[in-house]
Amino acid sequence: MAEYPEYPANFPDDGGPEEDGGSILVGAVGRFTKLARRVPWFLAVGLPVEHDLEDCARAYLDTLGFPEASVAPVASWEEAAEAAETLDWNSPWWEAEEMLLASLTAEAIDRVGESDLGAAMDHLRARISESILLAAEEAADAGGVRDEELIRAAAGAAVQASYQAALVLLTEGGADHPFALKFRLFEAGRWPLGVVGGSFNLF
Repeated sequence: MAEYPEYPANFPDDGGPEEDGGSILVGAVGRFTKLARRVPWFLAVGLPVEHDLEDCARAYLDTLGFPEASVAPVASWEEAAEAAETLDWNSPWWEAEEMLLASLTAEAIDRVGESDLGAAMDHLRARISESILLAAEEAADAGGVRDEELIRAAAGAAVQASYQAALVLLTEGGADHPFALKFRLFEAGRWPLGVVGGSFNLF
């Protein structure tokens, strides 16, 4: 079995030898769910983008198929709102993520079955959604912003990134998978807003 992606860095070992492959993978998502609840969601939004973080963003763009895109730091919740408003949900970036998501979902169903996949992902969403929304509210409040639509958008993006990262675990996609790299950006307390034109907006 391939090594699990290192997001978080202390991701636990897989299950014991008595478990079959599907049970091991579903169990890994359960442990990932617990760790995802401890991610410092949105705590670093607006801060300067350090070299290591930019490297991670570049790796995400390269592996997703956007090597020409530049990393564009977003400095405030107001700028994040503007960037979110200009995001085209039918853009090449959005379509690339959707195609990758569909492929991972199909592979995960082959590995663990549709029922177990649905149960694992429902558990993930149920366990992390409230804490992520609270983190987004607190971060926005610290930035002097009370835009509920923007806050829900941030929380929704984080939940989606967690879902995507969990699928990488289920399919043993590796630490250099685009969704693993994207999750690392959230794990660093940031909000990757997506690619608009030739810019990857990173809050």
